[in-house]
Amino acid sequence: MHFLDQAKIFVKSGDGGPGAVSFRREKFVEFGGPDGGEGGKGGDVIFEAVPGLNTLIDFRYTQHFRAPRGKGGAGSNRTGAGGKDLVIKVPVGTQVLADDEDRTLLADLTRVGERLVFLRGGDGGRGNASYKTSTNRAPRQHTTGWPGEEMYVWLRLKLLADVGLVGLPNAGKSTLLNAVTNASAKVGDYPFTTLRPQLGVVRHKGREFVLADIPGLIEGAAEGAGIGDRFLGHVERTRVLLHLVDAAGDDPAEAWRVVRGELDAYGAGLEDKAEVLALSRADAATPEQLAQALQGLRDGGAPEPLVISAASGDGMDALLDRLIELLGWERKADEAEAPEQDWSPL
Repeated sequence: MHFLDQAKIFVKSGDGGPGAVSFRREKFVEFGGPDGGEGGKGGDVIFEAVPGLNTLIDFRYTQHFRAPRGKGGAGSNRTGAGGKDLVIKVPVGTQVLADDEDRTLLADLTRVGERLVFLRGGDGGRGNASYKTSTNRAPRQHTTGWPGEEMYVWLRLKLLADVGLVGLPNAGKSTLLNAVTNASAKVGDYPFTTLRPQLGVVRHKGREFVLADIPGLIEGAAEGAGIGDRFLGHVERTRVLLHLVDAAGDDPAEAWRVVRGELDAYGAGLEDKAEVLALSRADAATPEQLAQALQGLRDGGAPEPLVISAASGDGMDALLDRLIELLGWERKADEAEAPEQDWSPL
């Protein structure tokens, strides 16, 4: 399944149905009078957050959503049927943004099953029976119903995770994700093997949490260098950042400084999140390189790093213990393993 975290769609609620013009005509009823019923209400547009989905790819192919209009009224004071509500199913963590320069936030769906009536359907029109008065006994007035609301909106997905993986390209993030979860992230010996965010559930000592891996950052990402910083939105909701630095790299202290600078430039609270620093790929570094990397990070003001190797498993238990300690809570199984549903945007 392809990953898409932004989509622009058009939504419109249903128009109200027209009121009826009708007069009661029955045998032996001399003065029947008006009996035109009111029109039905148009359908609402509702956004619903559903489990088992982490992409907006379906909205690339279906971009216009219109709720049905209400039915017209009828004689015998019959009100028209209301239009069926249009429920648009989106992944948990989806934001609805206005199509303006500021991309104003209109809604944020962060819980499974959360529903939002986004656009209300138009009210039905009045039938001629509602216009009857003592001086207007045979009215022929009616209204056609109120129009529904319509607008273009942007959908933006921010994945929900407990821990976010950050670091330069080739810092070993995908290897670590594959080692501690059932994810199958692509691993290669060249930069930017990860082109889209990946999620995995970590289970350790009876506890579990969700780990998110995003494409690597390089210096100038805030200005669009490399893949840029657009995927940092997927770690905005995390509680802890796991920052990987390649122990076998040329300058681990500079690598840490570059990524921290991009996090600070992005803002959105990332600079204030709890950070666990880990020297990754320790199996590929010599003892001298490890000693120099540790000393350089200490001299550069970095937090005390953990030394790990996802390939060999060295230091992984200590790392996971540290993350669970910072999270400070056990993810409930019914939330982490919510039943999957057949996906459709409608």
